[in-house]
Amino acid sequence: MCGRYVSSSPPDVLAAYFGAEQGEALPEANFNVAPTTDVPVVLVSDGQRRLEAFHWGLVPFWAKDPKIGNRMINARAEGIADKNAYRAAFKHRRCLVPADGFYEWVVIEGEKKKQPVYITRPDGEPFAFAGLWESWRGSGDDLPLQSCTVITGSPNDKMARIHDRMPVILAPATWDRWLDPDFDDREALEALLVPAPSSLTTFVPVSTEVNNVRNTGAQLIEPAGPSDVVPTEVAAAP
Repeated sequence: MCGRYVSSSPPDVLAAYFGAEQGEALPEANFNVAPTTDVPVVLVSDGQRRLEAFHWGLVPFWAKDPKIGNRMINARAEGIADKNAYRAAFKHRRCLVPADGFYEWVVIEGEKKKQPVYITRPDGEPFAFAGLWESWRGSGDDLPLQSCTVITGSPNDKMARIHDRMPVILAPATWDRWLDPDFDDREALEALLVPAPSSLTTFVPVSTEVNNVRNTGAQLIEPAGPSDVVPTEVAAAP
């Protein structure tokens, strides 16, 4: 599961990194992105790669109530092409969700509170989470609600030591295929939903301040807590 992540790169930096046109009203830096907030998303619209703000929590086009999105922040990669909630989006409405890192919580023997761990890239570049998007319109003349979900799958060897799921992270070489709304080769798309290399992830124990969604500052990703909260070979890996 991916229930909290970091989106701290400025919109212009993200737009340049993903080769996208920058949209309007993009969210400010947030080191504690929580479900149901607006997040930056990369998608292709009218043949143009764009960086836009979407609601985190997918609301299918057929939904009667947008609150369904509260339960759809993640979509499991396994069988995603057959699930009613995701089938249409997987075929034609795929996106990338940029993230500078994400959080997971580790059980410490003898402690009541779990220890938060920040997972990020050793080189400081953003992750590109595989995502799906939808456009939902309520009754009347409401503007459409643009929403997204993050696809999760099996963990890599490092991640498996602290959690049994992780976001699907796509390499730049796959972005064109993933984002192309006209590309609908199911087998080829499903083949992209694999764990990211272990070398792409590094672990930092951080403060329990991240437990409170009202805390959104950069101090949340500073090293804190016991250094041995994850195996030494994982914590020290590049």
